Amino acid sequence: MPETILIIDDEKAIRDSLAEILADEGFLPLTAASAEEGLHILDEQETDLVLLDIWLPGMDGLEALKLIKQRFSLPVIMISGHGTIETAVQATQSGAFYFIEKPLSYDKTVLVIRRGLQVARLERENRLLRESEPPLPTITGNSPVIRRLRQQIERVAPTDASVLILGKHGTGKELVAQTIHRLSARNRQPMIAVNCAAIPEELIESELFGHMKGAFTGATETKKGKFDQADGSTLFLDEIGDMSLKSQAKVLRILQEQQFERVGGSRTIGVDVRVLAATNKNLEEEIERGHFRADLFYRLNVIPIEVPDLVDRPEDIPLLVADFASQFRRKGMGDKQFTPEAFHLLQRHSWPGNVRELRNLIERLMIMTPSEVIQEEDVATSLGSTSGVPQRAMQTGTSYQHLAYKNARRQFETDYLRAKLEENDGNVSKTAEDIGMERSHLHKKLKALDITLK
Repeated sequence: MPETILIIDDEKAIRDSLAEILADEGFLPLTAASAEEGLHILDEQETDLVLLDIWLPGMDGLEALKLIKQRFSLPVIMISGHGTIETAVQATQSGAFYFIEKPLSYDKTVLVIRRGLQVARLERENRLLRESEPPLPTITGNSPVIRRLRQQIERVAPTDASVLILGKHGTGKELVAQTIHRLSARNRQPMIAVNCAAIPEELIESELFGHMKGAFTGATETKKGKFDQADGSTLFLDEIGDMSLKSQAKVLRILQEQQFERVGGSRTIGVDVRVLAATNKNLEEEIERGHFRADLFYRLNVIPIEVPDLVDRPEDIPLLVADFASQFRRKGMGDKQFTPEAFHLLQRHSWPGNVRELRNLIERLMIMTPSEVIQEEDVATSLGSTSGVPQRAMQTGTSYQHLAYKNARRQFETDYLRAKLEENDGNVSKTAEDIGMERSHLHKKLKALDITLK
């Protein structure tokens, strides 16, 4: 997309000649004969840089400069035929990027514009880096399912294909998205992430697409959305299964056309965004219920990637524990070791909260265990205090040793959930919150295990 330059000057000849030169240089020029007209254009039109004359009818350029810097984050180059050192200093102190005297050297003007745009891009990228979350760790593990997951990521990352990342809570879906982005050609800019489940439905469109000034109560200025911020990069839509049907329709259009309109706006904005999406829901079931658009599902599901549960890769637990312990060690939590028996007990746990639950447990053990060595008893106590699993199963596992793995897992889950329900007096919502599981998913699990509520 060509970068937009707004020229504010009361001399028509200067406006026209500058517009012609900028168009020849590949820019999109806009013109205004007064500061008031220029501010109106800035409210309505996305602009990358402003050329602003100081001497204007009505509001002068210095006053307009202050308003532009207050309301918009973009570089302003001042131009004047009656410039003095005092005026130049005043303009710079008010936030002007540069001061150019008339008659204009068009070569110099274009050079200064390019420098201003480059500085603005760097400032925007730095701001996004500061606002983004700290870099996520790499995917840890050497189990067959993790090796297969890495292979899938390595194949899809260099492409621009849409990816639908599937997995339960706590499995690391955002880590998969971050890894895809880091291995892609778009990694020069930060990945932009949106948790669709955490944003109220009435605000999700403004968050994604931005809004115009006055579009709704409280919209005091024009604001860019996440698709704007992700232009040239990757947008990660987490928990997309919780997005409203209306917002789904707009996301579908962007995937198809790479275009959208801001809330309250009519101008079509083009972007170059790769979309990665994730959900813990079965979207095919959501389609049958009328909660998710089938056309969006097929557009997102070009490359489906499923992130395995932690219980399906117990051999990775020692590596994950070492990784988490190292992270907490750097935060000053001490240098503690786990005994083989402690690792063995961790590998027998069912981990309904997946990797997130394991990380929380390791943090708790690193803080609360007084000894430098974390024993089996420390793990059993910590697991028992949070899981309510019968201690005979937690300590020895002898109740399950005669069973095949699939049957042992089912029996363990049954014991675990019955104990948690009993602990919470049969309250399903409280139980789901305690174990880090969605209430609807817990209901399905209870039904699958034939656990009846009293």
